[in-house]
Amino acid sequence: MPSLRTALLQSSGRPGAVAENLKVLDEAAARAAGAGAGLLVSPELFLTGYAIGDAVPVLAEPADGPGAEAVAEIAVRHGLAVLYGYPERAGERIFNASQLIGPDGTRLANYRKTHLFGCFEQEWFTPGEQTVVQADLDGLRIGLLICYDVEFPENVRAHALAGTDLLLVPTAQMHPFQFVAESVVPVRAFENQMYVAYVNRTGPEGEFEFVGLSCLAGPDGTVRARAGRGEELVLGEVDPELLAASRAANPYLHDRRPGLYGSLA
Repeated sequence: MPSLRTALLQSSGRPGAVAENLKVLDEAAARAAGAGAGLLVSPELFLTGYAIGDAVPVLAEPADGPGAEAVAEIAVRHGLAVLYGYPERAGERIFNASQLIGPDGTRLANYRKTHLFGCFEQEWFTPGEQTVVQADLDGLRIGLLICYDVEFPENVRAHALAGTDLLLVPTAQMHPFQFVAESVVPVRAFENQMYVAYVNRTGPEGEFEFVGLSCLAGPDGTVRARAGRGEELVLGEVDPELLAASRAANPYLHDRRPGLYGSLA
């Protein structure tokens, strides 16, 4: 099975300007496809911006809304899958969500963030209730989490047990928590024997300072691609052969003793 070249779009776009953010996404998709990528991953709430306050309910839209249609057009135009973050409206509730659109424009998976971080998110969003959301892409099982979710080892282990090969984690990682990007994410990839694409915002936005440092971490714990602190598009390979070899060599999942872990829940 060939590798899946994955592009990580590290950008904050223009908060509050959906049309401008779609333009940034379209330009990144063109560059990614030109470099042979089959998947483009953008940050948390990329469609609208993160620190948009009272604009959250104004800009929130259904999973099949105009944002999804626009991203589907981008995916089809450039022939690659696209993962984007957005505020999802479902009736009276609003979720911090991410959606994976296939290269043919099909909506493959939609995930609602289960662990909300800080007062801002807890004020505007309802936590999701489904831990494991997956889709199949180019022979790989793709899983979705968002930012703070990956800091809970139970979430990532649930994905490992469900067979996730590549975990996509759009994020809004802020100062002073850059150690998550630098250290936690590669460890999550190693201990769960999967690839993790952690894709961050960058620069100041409202009261926040996003730290960049997006990465693609491999199942051997090494970082296969790493961005700096600014706007950047980085590419890395998700190699099924390396994944299989690493899983064969690493006994973590095989040596688990679930009967001892009941008290953790």
